[in-house]
Amino acid sequence: MRQNILIFAGILGVLAGILFMLQGAGIVRMPADSFMIDDSQWIRNGAIIAVLSAILIAGVRLVPTRAEEKARKKAEKEARRADEEAL
Repeated sequence: MRQNILIFAGILGVLAGILFMLQGAGIVRMPADSFMIDDSQWIRNGAIIAVLSAILIAGVRLVPTRAEEKARKKAEKEARRADEEAL
């Protein structure tokens, strides 16, 4: 559950970063009175946000969930038992 929330937050961050970059470049001009339009600072800020959000997504995917960790430990335990019975 926590992993899904972090991935969702990461996706939102990437999308927000891309939007900020597009507004900073003047490609997206909505809302028309936005202070971010044609401001190169927001291209940089958007890129930083997008990259950090992508790192969040990648990091979450690399860390095993509790269920995966529990299954791995159970499999190791069963493998040890099978080895002991084989002796």
